[in-house]
Amino acid sequence: MSYTIGESIRYIDDFLIYFGLALALFVAFVFIYTAVTPYKEMKLIREGNTAASVSLFGAMIGFALPLASAVANATNVIDMLIFAVVATVAQIVVFVVARMVLPGLSGSIEDNNTAKATFLAAISISVGMLNAAALVY
Repeated sequence: MSYTIGESIRYIDDFLIYFGLALALFVAFVFIYTAVTPYKEMKLIREGNTAASVSLFGAMIGFALPLASAVANATNVIDMLIFAVVATVAQIVVFVVARMVLPGLSGSIEDNNTAKATFLAAISISVGMLNAAALVY
């Protein structure tokens, strides 16, 4: 079988659409997540608050995992969008549940409590991994 470079790049438009949309969804997720949490992650991170960075890191990975699975398994961009919304809702639910399990979580993150932030990140990543696995359809 002969190979041409054209065979490799003929789907570049699909790549650009899915990758561009995935990046836009990722940015939208970070914007929505940081708007929902009662503390200002970016401000805290700029001030050197490790706990805020760790907790946001976990949420971002927890969202990116199912988003990557949706990109890989989606039959079209609408499919991908639906599962990005599901992943966003899942991460917000994780935050709400973590706040119920650990009262004072928000204040602890503002106070740079890395233990609680790490716990939140671990839950976020774990739920994201389960969400990603469930998206293999």
